[in-house]
Amino acid sequence: MQMIKSPLRHNDRNAQWRDQIFGAKAVQTGGIVRRKVKDVEREIGRDWLIEDVRVRGFHMIECGGQFIIICNAGQMRVLV
Repeated sequence: MQMIKSPLRHNDRNAQWRDQIFGAKAVQTGGIVRRKVKDVEREIGRDWLIEDVRVRGFHMIECGGQFIIICNAGQMRVLV
């Protein structure tokens, strides 16, 4: 797995939490990961996660108190 560095600076705790998200098997296979919004805001902050998703070329949506990260850089359409 290629490690992608965010232009934002993380402290060690934040980096470990972020690495846990992006180290998931679903990320490697182009799947989906999700995290509670309140957990993200407590651990790394919304802006940090958005930037980490952006630099990977992935997509992220927020729905029902969850961030859903689509770990694929392909074109996305919301159908319904």
